[in-house]
Amino acid sequence: MWDSLGEAFFMFWQTLWALILGFTLAGAVQAFVSRRQMQRVMGNHRAATIVRTSLLGAASSSCSYAASALARSLFNRGADFTAATVFMVASTNLVVELGLVLWLLIGWQFAAAEFVGGAIMIALLAVLLPRVLPDHIVSAVRDEETTSADDDGTTIRERLRDRARWNAAAGYTIADLKMLRREIVIGFVVAGFLAVAVSTDVWNAVFIHGHGGLTTVENAIVGPAVAIVSFVCSIGNVPLAAALWQHGVSFGGVVAFVFADLISAPLLVIYRKMYGGRITARLLAVFWFSMSVAGLLTELIFRAVGGVPADRPTVIAEQRIAWDHTTYLNIAFLLLFVVLLWVHQQATSDAHAIDPVCGMQVERANPGAVLGDVPDRVYFCSPHCRDRFQARSTT
Repeated sequence: MWDSLGEAFFMFWQTLWALILGFTLAGAVQAFVSRRQMQRVMGNHRAATIVRTSLLGAASSSCSYAASALARSLFNRGADFTAATVFMVASTNLVVELGLVLWLLIGWQFAAAEFVGGAIMIALLAVLLPRVLPDHIVSAVRDEETTSADDDGTTIRERLRDRARWNAAAGYTIADLKMLRREIVIGFVVAGFLAVAVSTDVWNAVFIHGHGGLTTVENAIVGPAVAIVSFVCSIGNVPLAAALWQHGVSFGGVVAFVFADLISAPLLVIYRKMYGGRITARLLAVFWFSMSVAGLLTELIFRAVGGVPADRPTVIAEQRIAWDHTTYLNIAFLLLFVVLLWVHQQATSDAHAIDPVCGMQVERANPGAVLGDVPDRVYFCSPHCRDRFQARSTT
């Protein structure tokens, strides 16, 4: 048990600075890029729209729960269903912090594979979703929303001079870290136990080995299935992926597992509430197929260029703290985190509220869900958090 917890801690230590950097960048994007600007470019699923949507999603890092709520909100406000779904995928998988943590834990090849495979997956979704879920099916579940203007007509240069937006950026960073603290802790702790306490025989019973092409295909198919039952989403998947790679799962299987954070069991329940069982079943099928094929094709591409790592680590993170670049970076970014925390505590803003369930900073003009009337209204990042708050209140 102690060895497992030690492995979890040193994995966290190895990636701490990257986590702070990634969330800081994500907070800045959320503060300085208006949501209305994102909505304007999502009215269809043409190739140019999908590319723009993917870039906006990648720049708008989010947890899986908040991403699913935002995608639903964008869809309700007129965004194309496929475009809104691509935005959701990009905002949880094609983000800076995910790539940095992948790089630090299992190598630059996986960080590169995140973007190569992510592009493949998004291309597959752009082709398949309009055919599996055509407009006459998804339009029946669209709820028209009024669009609040978070875009006040200012330019990006003017926003950069606005102190309130810098305060908001610090708030988004701290709130996002609070929002994902459970996922991050669970991800590292479970990964520590999977890396140390689970025998190779167990993994061999789930993922086959030594059968050439059949191994590659089977691992890519099974990877998302493990993600469904792991109940861990967003960046919490990465340390689990490192444990899978250490225990012999194929390159493509690990990549498919990382992409499958959007089909964990709790999110499937949320999709069913949002869109109904019929659409959720089709969405799961398209997601699973796209994630598996993206993982498989990514492995084939990396094999062709010699990009699949030849060796697997005996340990995921070195079991010591030394005065090296990792320690120096961690100290520097912990100081940055202290500054951000101070700015967040000093700043007050009527434009934002804190979700009482997950701790995410929510725009009052564009909440994922609300409960009650002004002035006692409570704001949430998503219906998922609102439902949990109501359940707590009645017990």
